[in-house]
Amino acid sequence: MASRTNKIRPIRKPITNRDQSEFEPCWALLRDAMTDIHLQNAGRLSFEQLYRASYKIVLRKKGALLYDRVRDFEQEWFRDHIMPNIAALITKNLINISLLQHPGSSSHERREMGEKFLRGIRDSWTDHNRSMNMIADVLMYLDRVYTLETKQPSLFAVTIGLFRDNVLQSHIGAAAEDIEQDFVVFDILCAVILDLINMERDGDIINRNLVRKITAMLESLYETDDELENRRLYLTLFEPRYLEASTEFYRKECEKLVQEANCSTWLRHAQRRLNEERERCGTTLSIMTTDKIASVVEKELIEAKLDVFLAMEGSGLKPMIDNDRLDDLSILYQLISRVDSTKSALKVILQRRVRELGQEIEKALKNTDFSVAGAAAGDGEDAGEAAEKAKPQTLNPAQQQTAAAIKWVDDVLQLKDKFDRILSDCFCDDLLLQSAITRSFSDFINSFNRSSEYVSLFIDDNLKRGIKTKTEAEVDAVLDKAIILLRYLSDRDMFERYYQKHLAKRLLHGKSEIHTEKEMVSRMKSEMGNHFTSKFEGMFKDMELSKDLTDNYRDHIASLGDADHKMVDLNINVLTTNNWPPEVMGGGTSKGEGAKLDCFYPPEIKRLQESFYKYYLKDRSGRVLTWVSSAGNADIKCVFPKVPGKETGPLSKERRYELNVSTYGMIVLMLFNDLVDGESLSFDEIQAKTNIPAPELMRTLASLSSVPKCRVLLKEPATKNVKNTDKFSYNAQFVSKAIRIKAPVISSISKVEGDEERKETETKNDQTRAHVIDAAVVRIMKQRKLLAHTKLVHEVISQLMGRFKPDVPLIKKRIEDLLAREYLERVEGDSSTYRYLA
Repeated sequence: MASRTNKIRPIRKPITNRDQSEFEPCWALLRDAMTDIHLQNAGRLSFEQLYRASYKIVLRKKGALLYDRVRDFEQEWFRDHIMPNIAALITKNLINISLLQHPGSSSHERREMGEKFLRGIRDSWTDHNRSMNMIADVLMYLDRVYTLETKQPSLFAVTIGLFRDNVLQSHIGAAAEDIEQDFVVFDILCAVILDLINMERDGDIINRNLVRKITAMLESLYETDDELENRRLYLTLFEPRYLEASTEFYRKECEKLVQEANCSTWLRHAQRRLNEERERCGTTLSIMTTDKIASVVEKELIEAKLDVFLAMEGSGLKPMIDNDRLDDLSILYQLISRVDSTKSALKVILQRRVRELGQEIEKALKNTDFSVAGAAAGDGEDAGEAAEKAKPQTLNPAQQQTAAAIKWVDDVLQLKDKFDRILSDCFCDDLLLQSAITRSFSDFINSFNRSSEYVSLFIDDNLKRGIKTKTEAEVDAVLDKAIILLRYLSDRDMFERYYQKHLAKRLLHGKSEIHTEKEMVSRMKSEMGNHFTSKFEGMFKDMELSKDLTDNYRDHIASLGDADHKMVDLNINVLTTNNWPPEVMGGGTSKGEGAKLDCFYPPEIKRLQESFYKYYLKDRSGRVLTWVSSAGNADIKCVFPKVPGKETGPLSKERRYELNVSTYGMIVLMLFNDLVDGESLSFDEIQAKTNIPAPELMRTLASLSSVPKCRVLLKEPATKNVKNTDKFSYNAQFVSKAIRIKAPVISSISKVEGDEERKETETKNDQTRAHVIDAAVVRIMKQRKLLAHTKLVHEVISQLMGRFKPDVPLIKKRIEDLLAREYLERVEGDSSTYRYLA
């Protein structure tokens, strides 16, 4: 068994005294080094030796003592070496100017004194910051071990924070003996910076770099040694005062602008201030303040008096719009977008101005005299003939109304172009403003009770006049404008009725190009659907089939070898009744003009009609053809013999002309073939022989006897208006420079309706709407079977909004009618609910 040898060990001596004895030399070394660092004599110091000294102290568990000694040393240094210099900078004059804001000093004096104070603070801070960085490097081991173990702030945080405690938060002292309020150095510092910034705002030049050094110092200092990010002195102490002072500055500036400036000046001033503040935050203060100071400027300089500036007489939003001040409007949009995402102030005034300008267009239309228009030519006039007129042409009432319609539409389009340009160039195509402008245009257009008719007339005028001289791009522009106007109309069924009538006359009289017409209808179809254009497309189809039918009939006549038939060349348009408007199909008017009455055709025409009728029914048994004499025209070859006794001039020889007249005009002229020279026919005799309705006959005789260029008949008495007592005779002395002469077809002018005609059109349209509402109600109830009254009305309105805006009373009336006709019934016990009856 092994035995353990016992050894006597010497007793260990306590090491407390040894540790203390080692600490003092090491501290003395470090203290002297810190003194040299502050005095900027650190070049002779050994970093390795100093680091070893701090290392030994921490290793001997004296880190807490070293930590406290360093802090105490720095506090003594502040008291003995730094604060005296700071106190010397704080004079009574500085306090009076910065804190008490006593008047009497110039901006130059304030700037010089303030910048001198800031330079002193900056220099002290720079020295202290450099020294603390070097000391923190020397005592790095202390931070790595002791402060981490004890969870205390780093030595650098504690020592750098001493500048806050000993300088910025120190009381002013002897210089403020007469001041009751207790100020600290930071109060002066903040007041000086704010004063310098206000000087710069007023146009003075300041030392931006100096101010930036001070604000960077405040960003580096925290309220506590824990150095929480959101507790920087810049954010907690300086920035609130800066924002408060800026608020007051811009409030006063805004009040001054209201009194002295106009809206345009305010816009540019506000824009400049925003740019200045953004630049100031980047170069002088801190980017952390950029959004906050921008909010102050927006609130005090823009939002506070926005309504006042927008309403300014002569320079507000209304004059900007009226005078096309696009730069001002662009700046205004940018500023308002910053303070109001809904742009309500701008939107309200824009909408009101659009409606006002629309009403001004209507008012100007009523005050414009359209009785004379140099460039307004009737439907039957060529451009060359209009140019022959040396003086302005006097327009008849129908032409005056047509000119008014074209002017209204042109003015509306110009207004639309104006606001489109503003929206694009100034408002960045903002959807909110675009919707507001669109609603306003729709409001004032639909408030004008003739808008549907006028839009149709605009299209009619553009497709009839000068379309051949336009380029493809110009034609597209016209079509686009027409679709734009069409989008605004709420009563599209009224527009459809007018457009159908105008399109029919263009097609039948060859007033436009068919491919352009089809393109227009195609765009309507894309915009509003198949149901809207079905009749228009049917009209095109009728014209195409009629062309083929005419060619085949001519071939048929040629194959017969009948000389009599060859004397008359027939061009036929066979129209489907449902596709064409009643006015064109001989439906007459409310006055009972009797257009449906058959007129008496000349024997030559009668034989030709019978020949075509037989040819047409050969392959189409069961169909009925009705000749519409009011819609046709004819080319008549006229021979005017030599006038006896005339040896020179045009009347001394035979004259041949080709006269284009209406079908009624052809029937009337054929009567004069059988008259002996010198004989005449009275109005009643002509009507008895032709059976032409009196109003139509008056217009026809007026075109043949009153218009100088085609006066082939003489009227007795020679007055302008045709009466029942007038007599008409052949004008043997008729002379014209043109070989082909077109008599104006007065009845075919696409005129604006009179009040009575419009009432009739509205009555017919209401009847059509009644049928459309009936169909919608039945369609909905057939699908739903059972439905409450309010929901049924809502669904009917929703379905028909694309065609017109149904009136609720009309819907109720149609529901009652359907109940009476037993399409619907009321649910027993619930009278507000309907059931569909199959």
